[in-house]
Amino acid sequence: MIKKRFGLLAPGLLLLSITIEEGKKQEANSKKQKKQNELRFLEFFKPDLDKWQEIFASLQRHKLRTFLTALSVWWGIFMLVILLGAGNGLRNSAEADFGDRAKNRLYMWTYKTSIPYKGLPAGRFIEFNQNDYELLEDKKGDDYNHVSGQYWMRGEFFTTYKNKSRSYNIQCVYPDHLHIEKPQMTDGRFINKMDIDDRRKVAVIGTAVSKEFFGDLEKPLDKYIKIKGIEYQVVGVFTKDRFRDTERIYLPISTAQQIDGTDRLGNLVVDLNVETVEESKVAEDKIRADFAAYHKFDPKDEMAVGMWNSVEGAQDAKVMLRFIFIFIWLVGIGSIIAGVIGVSNIMLIIVKERTKEIGVRKALGATPGSIISMIVYEAVFLTSLAGYLGLACGLGLVYGIQQFIIANDIEAEFFKNPEVDPGTIMAAMFILVASGVISGLIPALQAVRINPVIAMKS
Repeated sequence: MIKKRFGLLAPGLLLLSITIEEGKKQEANSKKQKKQNELRFLEFFKPDLDKWQEIFASLQRHKLRTFLTALSVWWGIFMLVILLGAGNGLRNSAEADFGDRAKNRLYMWTYKTSIPYKGLPAGRFIEFNQNDYELLEDKKGDDYNHVSGQYWMRGEFFTTYKNKSRSYNIQCVYPDHLHIEKPQMTDGRFINKMDIDDRRKVAVIGTAVSKEFFGDLEKPLDKYIKIKGIEYQVVGVFTKDRFRDTERIYLPISTAQQIDGTDRLGNLVVDLNVETVEESKVAEDKIRADFAAYHKFDPKDEMAVGMWNSVEGAQDAKVMLRFIFIFIWLVGIGSIIAGVIGVSNIMLIIVKERTKEIGVRKALGATPGSIISMIVYEAVFLTSLAGYLGLACGLGLVYGIQQFIIANDIEAEFFKNPEVDPGTIMAAMFILVASGVISGLIPALQAVRINPVIAMKS
């Protein structure tokens, strides 16, 4: 009975034994294959002194060709860094322009009507006056918190102190100008309500004016400067991010109006309580409607009262800068691609010249990994060396210009503090290595496909 059962189980046990043996063989083959792949991988990246000597010898044999190829890669990276530095200079200038003022400013000015209104003809000139300022003051709250106006004194005149005489930008303003233009007070105070009500002859001067008239030793507060032959007491000193903005003097607007015998205003400005362009447009329409009712012109007449809000201006600046940076990257990457194509073409020529050598190597047992690494190493070395030199030269020039601007107090209208951020440098380094691999990979694959027999006969 036992023998009979064993006889029935014997084929199953035999099949199980064979399956186990096959499994062990497959596992051993898998481990062997994995080991071979690891060896090939290590072989590709393994430092080889002979291989590097061959690379240097190959580059030295064709010095002019190597130089011209490296120059194209150097120029591509160099131009990318320079263009990005210039782009950041434009962006920093725009941010400085918007950063030291209220973010949501609305400037208003007048011209003439362009639409007939209730029997009144087009072409009537509109002028702001003290009543327009008070109209805005009475409606402060929901749409805006601060109101100011500006008036420019008539005629040509100089500002003098003792025996010094200079021409400066004179702005006659209201106290809320401090919250809109945001001059940073370094000494004393800004114009206040009592200065306006009493038409006081006081002045707030910029640090550039203070340095020119009083130097570093004399204190400007309570000193008197002359403007149009009238003495004004200095009650405050301010500074701003841009040097040209510190070459300015603020006077009480009511004092200047009294001197010139007028209540006219040059323009008006408010800081809007809005976040989006759409909200700013709604606020614009409300304010223009109030002016239209007072001056009797069509509320849709944008020529009669012109407006510009910094919310829309900032958005337009961001869009413009975004397109500038896209253009810069396209030009820079295009230059790099041109250099990479040049390297790849040179490597193809090198492979063709060394066809017989590669055939001999393969006949003697050289693996595909060693052939590929030989070509790719050379391409990566040439691309990386030229690229890093271009990166270093570009950074050196950008930061050299930056230090020159700082050392000489140079202030350009639309350019400030050119720089290249670390993220861009890392991206450029990645592009360099990737470009080197790509430029060498196609020639390397072509070298691998060379038939040793045909190569040695050639």
